[in-house]
Amino acid sequence: QVQLVESGGGLGQAGGSLRLSCAASGRTFNSYAMGWFRQAPGKEREFVAAISWSGGRTDYADSVKGRFTISRGNAKNTMNLQMNSLKPEDTAVYYCAAGPVISRASRGYGYWGQGTQVTVSS
Repeated sequence: QVQLVESGGGLGQAGGSLRLSCAASGRTFNSYAMGWFRQAPGKEREFVAAISWSGGRTDYADSVKGRFTISRGNAKNTMNLQMNSLKPEDTAVYYCAAGPVISRASRGYGYWGQGTQVTVSS
């Protein structure tokens, strides 16, 4: 059974930092791109960041560029999102996803985690 499990969410303060992690199990994701999406209450799920299978290529939404950093672990089945300079508008449920190629579209990812809540207080 394929599983993507997010961890590291919680409560942060504006201007502070949080780090999210995603661990994949059940199959090898070494050749898969991975990404982060988020969904705030009443809003559609939106792209946050993505990283290629090798880790050599990354992509960020304009709203997080310069503040968030996506990376992959040495085992390639793990992924992290370092979130700095947090803003209240970063509050959302964050989902990790895996797919064949790096993409900003959610339909480009066939595997999804259950999500982890991030709440940023002002």
